[in-house]
Amino acid sequence: MAKWWRGLRSAAEVADLPASSFGRSIRCLHQYETIQAIPREATGRRVSARDRTIGRIPAVVFPQSLLGTDASKRGVSRKQLLTADRKQIKSILDSVGLPFFCSTTFKLQIRAGQGSSTLIESGRVLPLKIHRDEETGKILNLVFVWADDGEQLKVDVPVVFKGLENCPGLKKGGNLLSIRSSVKLVGPAENIPSKIEVDVSKLDIEDKVLMQEVEFHPSLKRLSMNETVCKIVATSPVKEPEDVQA
Repeated sequence: MAKWWRGLRSAAEVADLPASSFGRSIRCLHQYETIQAIPREATGRRVSARDRTIGRIPAVVFPQSLLGTDASKRGVSRKQLLTADRKQIKSILDSVGLPFFCSTTFKLQIRAGQGSSTLIESGRVLPLKIHRDEETGKILNLVFVWADDGEQLKVDVPVVFKGLENCPGLKKGGNLLSIRSSVKLVGPAENIPSKIEVDVSKLDIEDKVLMQEVEFHPSLKRLSMNETVCKIVATSPVKEPEDVQA
């Protein structure tokens, strides 16, 4: 769905984040914590509800290959049922920013139990989904995929715009029409970016950025179609109300 941005908008507004927190979010993209988790042996609504009452969030981590339809290519499963600390996850979400959480990899450590120093397994993971309560917005479950070096991942990477303050088209009173909010990429986990910056500093009225012009690491393949990412459009003239004859 297309979005209209009038005048000189900041990257914070384009990413739908409060301006007061966006600068902090960008600076912290690579200063995140190691996610600490513990195994959960039982599943079900009652068990999950109990975990949530003690400040834990039910989670699962598995290889992205398990999402494929070809069972012969799934390999050995590293699926783990876990719980994570709610306060830690909230802290990470607040610092990284929601648009970038599911395109940022994190180190995961699975301990034998809460407060235990025994490490069962560790590695890098990528958040895949956040399930929330529709009424309260509280996080109900988290889904991660393993993201160790060499893992082939498919990720929707958020698009943010830079150079807005220098954009000739915006200086003339035009609007930035944001058509794509993300780019779907596939490639090795270590080269997946948390965000893709699209430079609009040289765009004039009616200029646009196409999907094939978006730059990223050469090891990554773009899955999104060749289409327009954004465009500078002229401001629609305001129509004067017609005089009504008595």
